[in-house]
Amino acid sequence: MRDITFDGRDELPEPGGEAEVLLDARGRVAAWGPGAEELLGHPAREVLGRPADDLLHDPADAAGVVRRWAAGVRQGPLTLRRRDGEPVDVQVWVRPLTAADGERRWLVQGAGEESYRTYAFGRALLRGLFTDVPFHIDLFDTQLRFIAQNLTQRRAGVFKGAAYSGHTMREMAPPGLLDLDALEERQRRVLETGEALLDTEVVGHPVPGSPRDYVWSESIVPLRDPSGRVIALAHVVSDVTQRVRARERLVLANEAGAWIGTTLDLWQTARELTEVTVPRFADACQVDLLDSFFADRDDREPADDARPDHPVLRRAACGGATAGDPGADGSRPVRVGELDTAATAPGSPFLRALATGESVLLADEQLRPRTGGAAFQRAPGAGPDVHSWLLVPLLAQGVALGTAVFMRSHTSRRFEPEDVLLAEQIVTRAAVCVDNASRYHRERTTARTLRRSLLPQWLPSPSAVRTASRYLPASEHTGLGGDWFDVIPLSGARVALVVGDVVGHGLQSAVTMGRLRGAVRTLADLDLSPAELLAHLDDQMNRFLDERGDEVSLVTGATCLYAVYDPVTRLCQLARAGHPPPAVVSADGAVDFVDLPGGPPLGLGGVVFEECEIALDDGDLLVLCTDGLLESRAQDLATGMRRMRATLSRTPASAAPQEVCDTLVRELLPPGHQDDVAVLVARMSGLPPDAHVTWEIEPRERMVGRARELTARQLARWGLAEESFTTELIVSELVTNALRYGGAPITLRLIRDRKLICEVSDGSSTSPHVRRAQDTDEGGRGLYLITRIAQNWGTRYGARGKTIWAEQSLPG
Repeated sequence: MRDITFDGRDELPEPGGEAEVLLDARGRVAAWGPGAEELLGHPAREVLGRPADDLLHDPADAAGVVRRWAAGVRQGPLTLRRRDGEPVDVQVWVRPLTAADGERRWLVQGAGEESYRTYAFGRALLRGLFTDVPFHIDLFDTQLRFIAQNLTQRRAGVFKGAAYSGHTMREMAPPGLLDLDALEERQRRVLETGEALLDTEVVGHPVPGSPRDYVWSESIVPLRDPSGRVIALAHVVSDVTQRVRARERLVLANEAGAWIGTTLDLWQTARELTEVTVPRFADACQVDLLDSFFADRDDREPADDARPDHPVLRRAACGGATAGDPGADGSRPVRVGELDTAATAPGSPFLRALATGESVLLADEQLRPRTGGAAFQRAPGAGPDVHSWLLVPLLAQGVALGTAVFMRSHTSRRFEPEDVLLAEQIVTRAAVCVDNASRYHRERTTARTLRRSLLPQWLPSPSAVRTASRYLPASEHTGLGGDWFDVIPLSGARVALVVGDVVGHGLQSAVTMGRLRGAVRTLADLDLSPAELLAHLDDQMNRFLDERGDEVSLVTGATCLYAVYDPVTRLCQLARAGHPPPAVVSADGAVDFVDLPGGPPLGLGGVVFEECEIALDDGDLLVLCTDGLLESRAQDLATGMRRMRATLSRTPASAAPQEVCDTLVRELLPPGHQDDVAVLVARMSGLPPDAHVTWEIEPRERMVGRARELTARQLARWGLAEESFTTELIVSELVTNALRYGGAPITLRLIRDRKLICEVSDGSSTSPHVRRAQDTDEGGRGLYLITRIAQNWGTRYGARGKTIWAEQSLPG
């Protein structure tokens, strides 16, 4: 069997026309086929022996036909006459024959115009398939042996010059060309099922020993005889390597866009870059970021040579088979979190990439050891098996953030220019995410620092109350909100409890909250009543709003609850400005909300706030919170208060304040809460009766000595005789001032708490002033002496008169 190759120069066989007629040497009809009868309508008996000229529509054309045949033109159009006299255009082929007796015969074949066009198009198709198309076309018989190939396949280097006909692909293919078992399995499947297999992607190596692989698109089509039996297979193969590579790169780029940057964490973003690219793009990946990104980490390894002109890289992530292997020089691999000192050594490609913003691609000989170890400096971290090494700088807005290194060792294919473009695209995506994460980290750090400066980081622990708190901002991004709480120690062992809520959340609300909290602490130092304090705070809020002028602000007002508990009297004064009322949990477990006039929110101006006074027993809980815990889109304030009452009722009476806080947040916090939440819980504890004493002082000068005597006796009972001299001096000066400048009634009270407190009250509202007396003055040194010997002192005003107090530290 000879190899069959169609090259376009050989004449393809004519179709076996619709009509066949045999003419003798004299041009008479010697034989008349059924196709001729069907085409022209004449039965054989009517035409046999007649001249062929009689079949022409115009007998005058006979001379021209004879001349063309004589000249060798034996194919062309003719117009014949049907039996009914109608003309019919046909294409004829004339083939000379020689009979056994030596007489010349002519075989005339004819076809109608439609059949001829079908033949012509089929002939052009075959010629195109076997001569012009760039595809490889193979024909196999049912034994999987080659029958024919087109010129493209014959010219390919794999089969060039080989006698392939009658051989199978297994016999002809060079080693490593493709998976021959899979090919034969596909061929047999088509033979058995008779169904074509289209566009099967096959990977192979047409060049033995070459690291580059190719991808072909293979279609196997069954060829059938007229009976429908499969008699051969046609293989159409095209090189789709670039298409497949482009598709793989596009898929990887799309997945990188979806997988990288799922969080705003630097470490996670770097890990996602390695997870996306290994092993689909590279066998190993290492990501280094500038050390400045981790400047706030307490556990980071310090950089000894950190200079503004010398970048320092820190390993942020690594992944793959060779990422943790020793370098080609045997050096220990850089672990995540460690400085990558080799990357920024003199002559390193990392420095060049960071400076120029251009990728660096090294392969084979550039990665092999050289004298002096120069090769290792050019590709730090490349193990001995790495044959292709790609360094891509992380750039965001033109600024270098770090580097990403991709290495191939197990994968035979090297990085190509298209791979460099893909790597740059993926790394650019990662760089944007790293930049976003860095910006977020800086903003969040700033916000947390601001929050720490605005809210108490620890609560005072006066003996009168045990407190606990929880704060949950609506925005986890910034951690800033407009809610606040505070515990403020006051004079006389009293303590103020504050919870407030600025409308809105975010930076503006947080700043306003900080200013309000500072105002509350300042006003609390004046020992104002809760109602007075809220009135002054309302004025302050109006000033805050006026300062903004026409500036658009999300802050339009605030609410506040202010309570003052006196452990001596066990009374608590409260006032609120548009804030939810507090809840009281008695020691026996009863829960109730304080019946306290609500008042309008802060910022309306010209409002008179009301206050109330309640008695609290030892062990009672006072629960203060903002509306973010009680109110949401799904429930109103009344429903939230009912749920809060039920939750507190189920909480054990002995539960610690922090446990109560946690339970309230766990049970009541709306899912996906969109408002800030602040909770403050205080357990009350009054002073025992023997920890304080009060005396009425008659408005007589001799009562100063009596007051000193009473003070000395009481201190002796408390075991504080060593403090007697200082305390008697303070009492003497305060009582003297009350007698000289105040008015009746005058009282002296001593309180032994964590500090020793002396209080002298009188009926005058005249404010005392500290002045420095001249050397010649006989008086005026009382309050000055108190400022020198007391730890703290001050004045508070009541409904009638004032109280001057002084505090002293106790031993131990």
